[in-house]
Amino acid sequence: MIVYWNGVLMPEEELRISPNDRGLQFSDGVYEVVAAYGGRQYRLENHLNRLRRSLGELRIAFDGIEALRKAVPELVAANKFEKETFLVYFQITRGTHKRGHPFPPASVAPNVYLAVSQFERHQKEFDQGAPVILVGDTRWARCDIKTIALLPNVLARQQAVEAGAAEALFVRDGMVLEGTHTNWAGVRAGRLVTPGLSNYLLPGVTRGAVLEMCRGMGVAVEERSVPEAELSLFDELLLIGTTAEITPITAVNGRPAGGGKPGPLTRRIQAAYRQEAGF
Repeated sequence: MIVYWNGVLMPEEELRISPNDRGLQFSDGVYEVVAAYGGRQYRLENHLNRLRRSLGELRIAFDGIEALRKAVPELVAANKFEKETFLVYFQITRGTHKRGHPFPPASVAPNVYLAVSQFERHQKEFDQGAPVILVGDTRWARCDIKTIALLPNVLARQQAVEAGAAEALFVRDGMVLEGTHTNWAGVRAGRLVTPGLSNYLLPGVTRGAVLEMCRGMGVAVEERSVPEAELSLFDELLLIGTTAEITPITAVNGRPAGGGKPGPLTRRIQAAYRQEAGF
C-alpha cells in the first residue's frame, strides 16, 4: 500500500511517525473519510469544507487543502484504485514537538497523512437492515468537530459488536443524538425526522445529502430533538453515513423497530443515493 505523508508518496511500511506527534500523544488532530464509487469521490467538496472547519475549530494552522485535493488522484493511481470502490482517509495533526499541553511554536508544521483502502460495502445490511443499541453518551462537548479523539466511540461500537448490533446510538439527557460513526433519521407520517445540529452532533456529509434528496422528492424534513421514548413510534428508522450509506434500522435494543424491515421511504432514499453516487 502506498500512502501520503507530508507531501511524499511512500510504501506504508516505510512510514515513520515520531512518538512526539501531537496526534499520538493528545489525539490533537482531525480527519475525514471520503467514499469513491467507480473512482469518483462522493461529495468531496463537502468533506474538504468540513475538514477546513474542523481545523479552524481546533486552531490548527494548515493552508494545504488544495494540495491534498491534487494529491489524492496521484495516491489513487499509485494504488491502482482508479475505477474501484474505495475510501480515502485524510488525517492532519498539530505536528511533532516535545510533549506539553500548550500549542507548539508556529514554526511546527502539521503532520498530514492520506491513505486509500478498499470499501467493503455492507450490502446485506443495506438490503435487509440491521439492529442497533442505545448507549449513554460519554463523549466531550464538541462532537461537531471531526477529531481523531474517538475512544468513547470505539468503546460504544465494541459494545454494539458484542451485542450483535451494527451500530450504537448515543443518548444524552434522554435524547437520541447520533451513532459512533453515523447520523440517524426516522420516518413518521411520511415526514423525515432527524436530530437538529448542535455541539453534540457531527454535521454529516451524507446526512446533508439525504436532507437535500428528501426535499427534492417533496418529502417534509423536520430537524429537532428526539426523545428515546419516541423511537418506537417511528414507521421507519435508518442510519446515515459515509460507510453506512443508507442502512435501514430493524431493531433497537433487541426489539423490532420501524416494522422490523426496510420501509418505502428508506428505499426511495437509497435509490436516490445510488443515483447521485453513481453505482
